[in-house]
Amino acid sequence: MAFTCTIPAVPHVQQDDAALRITRWAFEPGAVTGWHEHGWPYFVVMLEAGTLRVHDGQAVTDVPLAKGQAYMRPAGIRHDVMNGSPHPISFVEIEVKQAGALQGLPEA
Repeated sequence: MAFTCTIPAVPHVQQDDAALRITRWAFEPGAVTGWHEHGWPYFVVMLEAGTLRVHDGQAVTDVPLAKGQAYMRPAGIRHDVMNGSPHPISFVEIEVKQAGALQGLPEA
């Protein structure tokens, strides 16, 4: 089950290699990602404050998040995400394909 909406969220893949996939998602009000699940654990960092409306197949939950706030989810959870805010929002999603591939990177 997904949200009924004709406005798709817009993904902009910024990096996609053996270790990571980094995507910036842009959502107009009411825009949705569509029903999906991630094959890898992932992090989300909000670029604007807003409310993510998350459908898990059984329930819809509004999750208000501040600009700069981050969260992490494990792989394999089916869901759909809608912008529940009255204004556009965006976030960066970082999917960790191979955590071991990050070892040995130079420190900042």
